[in-house]
Amino acid sequence: MAADQQKAAHETTKHDHKAHETQKKAKFEIKPLYILAAIIVIGVIYLAISSTSAKAAGVSAPVVATGDNISVEYTGTFTNGTVFDTNAGNGKPPLTFKVGGGQLIQGFDMGVIGMSLNETKNITIPPEQAYGPVDPSLIIPVPLSAFGNQSSSIKLGDQISTIISGIQRRGVVTSLNATVATVNFNAPLAGQTLIFKIKVLSIQKG
Repeated sequence: MAADQQKAAHETTKHDHKAHETQKKAKFEIKPLYILAAIIVIGVIYLAISSTSAKAAGVSAPVVATGDNISVEYTGTFTNGTVFDTNAGNGKPPLTFKVGGGQLIQGFDMGVIGMSLNETKNITIPPEQAYGPVDPSLIIPVPLSAFGNQSSSIKLGDQISTIISGIQRRGVVTSLNATVATVNFNAPLAGQTLIFKIKVLSIQKG
């Protein structure tokens, strides 16, 4: 009987040792499963982000094209840096116009094409695309007698309006003597290269 008890004890010990080894193995094998699950989760998240990014990339931001109605903020300077006009930060409303509608000088109108919303851009406009070169034929000596009763009050810098070749023009008195006032009927910015800093504030597709 003692032999039987010894054998039973041996079998029990063997069984416990085997169970312990199985438990250790099971515990050891659980770890790769956790790692695999983590990899799967990370992969799913990566695919979701990639898909979202691809969709976002497929939706292009609007850009300015001919026929669009846009609003812009601008600052215009001469080549020496002197500001001649701006609506930025001074309470003036944005400049709103139809691109290609002929409302503005050619260089400005063409310069905004291709810009995106909130983009800021500097453009340099030569006289040919701005207010044109100075036309000597529009610098005209005018007898003071032509001004009638106002001849005695004419002075340098005065603005004079008249019709030239069927076009209403406004000029500036640039020189003056006892009998003649020389009036420049060119646009004030004629002959000037203009630099504009432009920011697109809104785009309404045409």
